[in-house]
Amino acid sequence: MPLKRILLVDDDPWVRKLVRGYLERAGFAVTAAASGEEALVEFTAHPPDLVVLDLMLPGMDGLEVAREIRRSSAVPIIMLTARSTEEDRVLGLELGADDYVVKPFSARELEARVRAMFRRAENAPEGPRVAEAGGIRLDLDRREAWVDDRPVSLTALEFDLLAFLVQHPNRAFTRLELLDAVRGTAFASFERAVDSHIKRLRRKVEPVPESPSRIVTVYGVGYKLSTEGSHAPA
Repeated sequence: MPLKRILLVDDDPWVRKLVRGYLERAGFAVTAAASGEEALVEFTAHPPDLVVLDLMLPGMDGLEVAREIRRSSAVPIIMLTARSTEEDRVLGLELGADDYVVKPFSARELEARVRAMFRRAENAPEGPRVAEAGGIRLDLDRREAWVDDRPVSLTALEFDLLAFLVQHPNRAFTRLELLDAVRGTAFASFERAVDSHIKRLRRKVEPVPESPSRIVTVYGVGYKLSTEGSHAPA
């Protein structure tokens, strides 16, 4: 079985050396890039299975790199950031990152996040191979999605969120329950990240994202996948 390929993007040569060496010893194939422009060249030449992307890069920053990657790929992205504010983290998630690690971090922590991301991307959720509700159909093994028979591209976390909701239609979940379901543990400080991903999902699955009829808000609780065609304000 071929090694999982990781594209590591960081302008700090010490970080590249340390993280690359650790991930390679952990059994991954790692390609490193020192800039956003170099990262996009490597991404095209050698498509990775996962991207570890520094937010603060010279020239083209990590947010722009993530935006460009998301134009053509749903590959999992883990953002590295020295910015610890919630606004910066949520912005990265809104632009397509699936997870983030705040600097300074341990290589062991990053490896754990990488392995967790691969598990979410590869292991089909429990239940039937195909899940369908509210005009949404998911192939849980191939991790493919269709809305009204139209294929849509989802990030790893978007797919997991949608799969959980589709497999539990018309049931309301809190943000922490959704995080616990797709990440295996609850992070109270990440609640706004759920809002960001729900917003992105609505752009992809709703006929009118500003007036959602599928992924609806349940006031005082959180969100649910509705099969009743009712509308709830965002």
